[in-house]
Amino acid sequence: MHGPLFGEFMGTMVLVLFGDGVVANVVLRKSKGEGAGWIVITTGWGLGVTAGIFTAIACGSPGAHINPAITLAAAILSHHWTNVIPFWGAQLLGGFAGAVLVWLSYMPHWVVTPDPTAKLGIFCTAPAIRSVPANALTEIIATATLVGVGFAFSASAVAPNGLPPGFAPYLWGMLVWALGLSLGGPTGYAMNPARDLGPRLAHLVLPIAGKSNSDWAYAPIPIVAPLIGAVIGAASVHIFRY
Repeated sequence: MHGPLFGEFMGTMVLVLFGDGVVANVVLRKSKGEGAGWIVITTGWGLGVTAGIFTAIACGSPGAHINPAITLAAAILSHHWTNVIPFWGAQLLGGFAGAVLVWLSYMPHWVVTPDPTAKLGIFCTAPAIRSVPANALTEIIATATLVGVGFAFSASAVAPNGLPPGFAPYLWGMLVWALGLSLGGPTGYAMNPARDLGPRLAHLVLPIAGKSNSDWAYAPIPIVAPLIGAVIGAASVHIFRY
């Protein structure tokens, strides 16, 4: 149970456990963190990225993508495509598993929380103002920034001798934290198809008390738009020669 696919599964599971977990802590009734707000949510997601990357590396995935958009960008830049579909599958399963763990962790709180929309928002993203072109554009910009800035961390001009071991996960976590604070308001900043689709599937199949539908009409946006953003971000890496 050690290797790239297991690492991607475990890393994405930890990412979603932290990320969906912090949303549950803030949103669900009678939780200790109820009403703590957006800064707490973005901080939890940023730290979840750091924890997820470390977990993925420790479990056998040196690249620690934990995000299909990052996997796609890495394939474009390296011209190695063999890992794309297997990694996507492992990341999707990891996102599903992480969401199940959040559901189990907050078991008594689903019953006492009356708002089904709030419960869905723990598992997946939703726009503040529903507009397909605007929502897609936000996700494209955010994901392109994630890829472009993230790959800049290891640019030769920034780190001629490479980053110190164990340093990159903190930078990626800070980047996701900053993106959540700056660009997360319109759509909830998915930037990661597995982070949205895996938990959305969990919401669909789990016996969550008082849940509504899983809003599949919106689901293509946090899946397709981040992949488009990944292509643009990878192109920026070439243009600026990171």
